Amino acid sequence: MSQPPQIVTTIAELRHRIAAFREDESLIGLVPTMGALHAGHLSLVREAEKHVDTVIVSIFVNPAQFAPHEDYDRYPRTLEADAEKLGAAGETDLIFAPSPGEMYPEGFASRIEMGGPALGLESEVRPHFFSGVATVVAKLLIAAMPDVAMFGEKDYQQLLVVRRLAADLGLGTRILGAPIVRERDGLAMSSRNAYLKPEERKIAGRLNAVLQQLAGALRGGEAVAAVEAKGKRALLDAGFAAVDYVAVRDAETLAPLAKPGGAARILAAATVGATRLIDNMAV
Repeated sequence: MSQPPQIVTTIAELRHRIAAFREDESLIGLVPTMGALHAGHLSLVREAEKHVDTVIVSIFVNPAQFAPHEDYDRYPRTLEADAEKLGAAGETDLIFAPSPGEMYPEGFASRIEMGGPALGLESEVRPHFFSGVATVVAKLLIAAMPDVAMFGEKDYQQLLVVRRLAADLGLGTRILGAPIVRERDGLAMSSRNAYLKPEERKIAGRLNAVLQQLAGALRGGEAVAAVEAKGKRALLDAGFAAVDYVAVRDAETLAPLAKPGGAARILAAATVGATRLIDNMAV
């Protein structure tokens, strides 16, 4: 087994190490994560490695994207195990694991607000979320100035928001998306899957199956509104406690679609037990 990558904890240390990598004319890739790494995260590292010479993984549970009633305090923090996994995988050159105080020092008073058609959906349910994501991603990209940053398509709306952020701020980083990695029953891999009790886990696997059925209905010409309503009913019938949305959107902008046509995505968010899950599928 390979040794775990070195961990740096301050922006100053990160920039010092990146400067050394740049002396060798290395292209730099950044994979932002909140830790509790699983096969989906490791796939992002492998994808990043295809585009760059040096891969940096950031591990930071970002308090700015959690509301007071959400799971910030209990979100899994497994830095040592994460470093071991990255070492075994072999593609990571450095881990950046800052503290909350490093990212948001005393007196920190700035926050990025996002707009545009890519909002709605998650921002309607979690109005604080994308501002918190945009703020921390901007800080990470400015700290590392990577050539490429890799994000998973499981958080598809987040991927489009981050692309907009990088373009609007002229950060010069290419924002790339990597395919969703799924469990054997189709459930999208997520650190929060660990919260699921055995019976809840069986229900959770139905989310992907429902999305597949809905995508097939859309390809068959069924009306968007009917498919969205059918999806909500199907998830509730499958045992989900609540459904925040099932929505068919333009794949490039996330603008609502009145009818199928062109590249589209169907996105869903639903809760089983106390665990909220999201997923999406190309149509």
